[in-house]
Amino acid sequence: MKNNGANKIRIGIHGASGYTGSELLRLLARHGGMEVTMLSAERRAGLRLAEVFPHLAAMNAPDLVSIDAFDYDALDAVFCCLPHGTTQEVIAGLPAHLKVVDLSADFRLADPSVYAEWYGQEHRAVDLQREAVYGLTELHRTAIAAARLVANPGCYPTGPQLALVPLLENGQVEGEDIIIDAKSGTSGAGREPKQGTLFSEVGEGVHAYGVAAHRHSPEIDQILSQAASTPVSVTFTPHLIPMNRGILATIYVHLAKGASATDLRATLTKRYYDEPFVHVVSEGVSPETRQVRGSNHCLIGVFADRRPGRAILLTAIDNLLKGASGQALQNMNLMCGLTETTGLEQLPLFP
Repeated sequence: MKNNGANKIRIGIHGASGYTGSELLRLLARHGGMEVTMLSAERRAGLRLAEVFPHLAAMNAPDLVSIDAFDYDALDAVFCCLPHGTTQEVIAGLPAHLKVVDLSADFRLADPSVYAEWYGQEHRAVDLQREAVYGLTELHRTAIAAARLVANPGCYPTGPQLALVPLLENGQVEGEDIIIDAKSGTSGAGREPKQGTLFSEVGEGVHAYGVAAHRHSPEIDQILSQAASTPVSVTFTPHLIPMNRGILATIYVHLAKGASATDLRATLTKRYYDEPFVHVVSEGVSPETRQVRGSNHCLIGVFADRRPGRAILLTAIDNLLKGASGQALQNMNLMCGLTETTGLEQLPLFP
């Protein structure tokens, strides 16, 4: 599918009333090759976009409707921003001509039995799972461009995978004993009211959650195992920080024999030298979430540990952009034959 410059690609968004939906709309408002044609939000069907997101009031967008009211013949592509466990049946019912990027976890895990184990229900679209391409753009660009269905990566896995995959492929770090300590803003928990994300619950403190059992763990393991050509199982602990957006991941690794932190930096710098959104920061610099806020960028830092044979990697992303909607648009651009960076050129917001 290519945009000839005259006719824009017609976009529908399921689940447009959440944070990822709103960020997609904000990005698409200035996208020269795509036009938002239909929006769904079950509990807010019938409302104008300005009633749900006043900050998008100036956008010429359609009113929200129910999923059943979508006219797929009037669309070329769909973003699915629905909750985990609800997307499989929706996508299974879509016409074959549509390009689809799914922002839920429903198609990220290649093995349906692993999905069932971690999400507590059987996968209901196994044939589609075999077709889905994992959408970590910088690592799977060619497959994404040819795909009909892309599973957008989770927010937590994105940064660590970008840092670790090239190093595992080159045999420079050991696949054993990888520890990922990640801290996220509260928007990662979604927009629906929950006690655990109330201001008085998260303000003035930080806490771990999903300890030893977070659902992003098998997703991280899956991609790292492919890179290492051997099973990899990481120790992953997420934490909630009293900020709106951003993820900082601190990654502890054992160096392979003969490798140094300087070697890791050289490999990552070479791998991402021409990438528009992934950047290895200068030696001695620690990435910060405020340096990527509101952007599709990922920063990677590399440090030698004071303990011989070990190194520390750090990654920073905006969880709603490179960790969700920005990467989804990056993928859809590729799928539709558009310039990959279209709609994503904005620099980070500061302060």
